[in-house]
Amino acid sequence: MKIDINVGSKALLDIDKRIDNLVKQIELLSYVNPTNIEEEKQKFYASKYLEDPVFKYPEINFDKFKLHRELFTMPLELIEDEEIRDFYETIIYTYSGLIQCIETIGGGKQFYYNSLHCFGTPTEQDVENAKFILHFDDEDINDDAFIPKYRAIEAEAFFRTFSKKYDFTYSIKHSDKLSAIAMVLNNVKTLVLNSNHTYSDNEIAVLTNHEIGVHMVTTMNGLLHPLKIFSHGFPNNEETQEGLAVFAEYMSNNLTVTRLKELAYRVIAVDSLAKGYSFSRTFRLLHNQYDLDREESYYITVRAHRGGGFTKDYLYLTGLKKVYDYYHEGKDLSLLLTGKVTLEYADAIQSLIKKGFAVPSKHITDSYAENSNTNKTVDFILKNLK
Repeated sequence: MKIDINVGSKALLDIDKRIDNLVKQIELLSYVNPTNIEEEKQKFYASKYLEDPVFKYPEINFDKFKLHRELFTMPLELIEDEEIRDFYETIIYTYSGLIQCIETIGGGKQFYYNSLHCFGTPTEQDVENAKFILHFDDEDINDDAFIPKYRAIEAEAFFRTFSKKYDFTYSIKHSDKLSAIAMVLNNVKTLVLNSNHTYSDNEIAVLTNHEIGVHMVTTMNGLLHPLKIFSHGFPNNEETQEGLAVFAEYMSNNLTVTRLKELAYRVIAVDSLAKGYSFSRTFRLLHNQYDLDREESYYITVRAHRGGGFTKDYLYLTGLKKVYDYYHEGKDLSLLLTGKVTLEYADAIQSLIKKGFAVPSKHITDSYAENSNTNKTVDFILKNLK
């Protein structure tokens, strides 16, 4: 659809382009992952889980003061469409918050409060949902699908084969500095695999649908719009994006009770931040009280405590429930694949498409074509989350 270029439209496109140039450097996950996770793990174990790790983080390679200044001097008053003008005002505050997060990484409570501002924290209901999930028994972990088999270099071949379903290309890198076992870096169109991890068949199935089927799909769709904000991210898009990604695991019949419990443990870990728990106390909560494996307890605790207290992890479960309900209400999932967008802005996305500032999704998550889930326990759990 061609855009009718009037003064207001030109101002919008100019502002959007300026924001695009400014925020290309803001990839929070590039900065918040500690560079010494494995070294600190050995020290933490040797201390009998009593001495908190001392994490190191990548250097920040942008001028944070300049970014703040340029964001807040955007001439938003030139955007004639009031709905879009208000939207971009929210965007500027959102990106300013992310910059504050990055600039306070490793700063203890200061980072935690900035993270709280950007991502929120679990409600009592979210914690109750997590505890509800933890009452269910895991699948048989002796099943061959759950046995670790593939190093990162071997796992890479599975991602490349899976990606033939999609009409796009991207880079794959390996890193020993990840708190996750895989992640997509949106700004450089790159999948990063954890070189310290040995992957099972189940994890390969989960990650291909999660990382490529959603995160890379929304990365590639986001690049196709006249407005670049679809690429860099709507306000509060993390909940929707992670919800969509875990929902792809569900639709492809790869979402297990074990995986749901992992997401529930993340909620418990983030809730511990709100209670003022230290790293070691969160770890002991998971490992001793919830009887979670030592390695899993460590990495979930790292994810929650990295930077000084990173609250984002509880959003996987809340996002999954929202997307699950959205799908079962018969709504259009492809609208949520248009980029790094937010479910709450679904009407705004449709409006932007009508006005010619956005386009429908070109790439559609393969697993969304048909609901292949056969796990009745998983369905029961998702239906009954509050």
